[in-house]
Order: sequence, then structure tokens, then C-alpha cells
Amino acid sequence: MPVFSLSPPRRGRFAIGAAVAALAVVIPLTVSAQAAVPPTPAGWTLQWSDDFNGAAGQLPSSANWIFDLGHGYPGGPGNWGTGEIAAHTNNPNNVSLDGAGNLRITPRRDAAGNWTSARLETHRGDFKAPAGGILRIEGRVQMPNVTGQAALGYWPAFWALGSPYRGNYWNWPGIGEFDIMENVNGINSVWGVLHCGVNPGGPCNETNGLGASRVCPGASCQSAFHTYRFEWDQSVSPNQLRWYVDGQQFHSVSQNQMPADAWQNMTAHAGYFILLNVAIGGAFPDGVAGHATPTGATVPGHPMVVDYVAVWTSGGAPPTTTTTPPTTTTTPPPGGGSAYGTIQAEAFQQQSGMSVYTAQDTGGGGHLGAIGNGDWALYRGIDFGSGSPATQFVARAASGAAGGVSGLVEVRLDSRTNPPIGSFAIGNTGGWQSWRTIPANISGVTGVHDVYVTFASGQPADFVNLNWFTFGK
Repeated sequence: MPVFSLSPPRRGRFAIGAAVAALAVVIPLTVSAQAAVPPTPAGWTLQWSDDFNGAAGQLPSSANWIFDLGHGYPGGPGNWGTGEIAAHTNNPNNVSLDGAGNLRITPRRDAAGNWTSARLETHRGDFKAPAGGILRIEGRVQMPNVTGQAALGYWPAFWALGSPYRGNYWNWPGIGEFDIMENVNGINSVWGVLHCGVNPGGPCNETNGLGASRVCPGASCQSAFHTYRFEWDQSVSPNQLRWYVDGQQFHSVSQNQMPADAWQNMTAHAGYFILLNVAIGGAFPDGVAGHATPTGATVPGHPMVVDYVAVWTSGGAPPTTTTTPPTTTTTPPPGGGSAYGTIQAEAFQQQSGMSVYTAQDTGGGGHLGAIGNGDWALYRGIDFGSGSPATQFVARAASGAAGGVSGLVEVRLDSRTNPPIGSFAIGNTGGWQSWRTIPANISGVTGVHDVYVTFASGQPADFVNLNWFTFGK
């Protein structure tokens, strides 16, 4: 099967050969959706969930989900690294609640033959197994109810990707990918796949990944809801990854199946974010079909229907997200929140080049330090509201930089490569713990944005510490 990039083929390089064939008959819907996340199983703790309750036509919760738009991440590979052809949108025609407790992701094709669909990812990127415990990611999903020639190119998926991918987009597959449920071309089968290591080859046989598949129990995958579950178990030695459909295990990967560094690289970082999407075309459906998909016979308009997604943990200590500081660690929250509250600098979702230290002033807590030219931090889903725009950026900063060493603290929206909307210059403030509250004017901002705080200097030396920041009108 073709390889399009070193970015996540994400789901679908798992070769299936001739072991499966497309169904030719569409089976009517026989199982109705439920409207809520099921009760938490005994011995487990619910960490996060979405039951997709709400009025028909509404978008899913922006507090829970980020819309991935277009044909790729800014700065990442085209066509999401998979060869898929649909443009992802946040149009309710492609993605919306149905009023009956479900999310529907519906591929569409316009009169010119252009496909659109949708791809969502959780704001939270810290889902991981607690030390000595188990992580359980589960969803109740009906695949698009289309089979045979009409299904060629359909590629629904429920999966998780290592959070260091955010803001990098070229570190796949080392950061790990758990494909909990994926399917192509309307075949009555669910695939579970692990991606890891290096591409091509490596311990996960990239770009195929380490995968297995099976027919859905009882009714077909397309005609009914089924419960798809992934478990990451650190309570056993060696640790284990397991895949289930309707409670029946069909795939597992053990820690001792790969080199220690490959396992460490995909399990020692902050955790994973969860994705839901329906791709159209690409390497997996093309490879299974033996030709390019979709075709003229492919019929648009068949949604993947999601009843709920939930994350539980069992045993061990609560999951945490940490950096590797020289003195102390901190646990960043999952993102989001008001632009007008105090945003702690260490509450990033992604960063490069810095460390977290203890702030030795009345504010206490942590701060980002060892900051120099080219370093950056990402804060996802910051809400500036819909009224009058924010026009000011205020930060608590300190510097013990040597004479002649200074730099800029900049704010950018939605991409590190976008122009700054504002900045302030800082030099020595009297010491690395001599904090100053510094204002800067910014271009007016409304709406919800990913905020990048970037740092620029003409000297290679570290020039600033950052404690917190906020925005004002």
C-alpha cells in the first residue's frame, strides 16, 4: 500500500489480504441508540465523557472537542498524511447532534464531485494509564450503514494519538497511535491497530502497524451500534494493550513485543487525545479495494453515528501530565478557559525548549523558565468571547539575563507561523525571580483560539521566565 508521509497514516496500513470481502446487502438498522454514558463499572473511575445529548443540528460541545479543518494541520502533511480526499468542516451538514443522544459525522459530495466530512479531537490530551493501573477508552458507534460498491472509500475511525503530535506533526509514529475502531469500504469487520516506533518498518511494522480484525458480533458493524473499547494496562507485567468489540477481546500487544525505548516513547509522554472522523479515500480503503477510492459508485450521505465516548481508569495513581524540570514538576490542565482569567504559564498543552520551575514570589506555583529564542508554548481553546474584542496582553515575567541580552514575548493565534498579534520586549529585571507585570497592546481578538506564546531574541542565551498571563479589553 502507498505511503504518503511520515505523519500518521493514523489508521489503516494494516494489510488484510483476501480474508475479508465487502457485503453486498444493506442490513436495516436493528439496534436503537441509548442516550447516555453507561454506569461506571465497579472498580473504575470516570475521567471524561460525552453523551452527545442536545438539540438536533447543534455542533458537539466546544468545551470537549476541537474541529480539525481542511486537508491537514497547519505546517503538517497534506491530506492528513493518509491520502484521504475529503475536506473536513465544522458545517452541521457534516457534523452535528441528531437530537436523540448521538453525534453524526456525515460525508457529503457536491455537484462538482468534491467531498466534505468532519474530524474531531478532544481538547484533553492527557489520557493515559495511571501508574500500576488501567486506562479504558470506550465508545458506542454505528459505522456508516453502507456496503458494497456504494461504500468504496468510506473510512470511519475512533482512535487516539499521542499528545506530543500537537504542534509538531512530524513525530509520528514514535509518539504512538491507538486505533480503537476503524473500518473501510463497508466491510463487516472492525480493525484495531497500534502504530509506534519508526516509519517505515520498526517494531510496529510501519506503515501497516500491529493490527487485527474480526467480524462484529451479532448484527453487522454497519447495521447496528457496537461498543468498541481499548485498554492500556499497567497493572500487569509486562504491560499490555488490548482491543475489544462488545466486550470480546480480539487484539493485544505486549510491552515485551518491542524494544524498551519504543514502548517508552509512546507511553512516557503526557498522554493521548481522542479522535472521531470519517475519511473518504486514502491508503487503507485504496489498498483493500485494489484501486483508487472513492469511485463514481460511492454514495455520499451515510453517517458514522456515535452514541457516547467515555474514559475510565482503574487502580494506580491518577494520571498526570508532567514536563522534565530540574527542580519540580506540574500537571497542566486540559486546555480551554477564558482569556480574561489568569492563565498559568505552566498550564500549556504543548511546549518546546523550556522547563517548569517553582516560582519564588507571592504568586507561588510554577513558572516556565530557561526560555530563549525560538521557544514556544501552546494553550488550546482560549475563549475571547463574542462581544468587544480583547486589545491587551498582560504577562508576569522576570529576567536575570546578562547585559545586552533581551528579547520579545509574542502572542500568536492558531498557528506558530501566523504573525504576532502583539508583543513586548524584556531585558534584565533584576533577577530570574524579580517579577514584573508587563502590558502590551494586541490586535483586537474575539472568538475561541489556540494561543501560542512565542519567544524571539537576537542572542542565543536564555532571556526570560514566564509566570502567568491574561488578556484585557
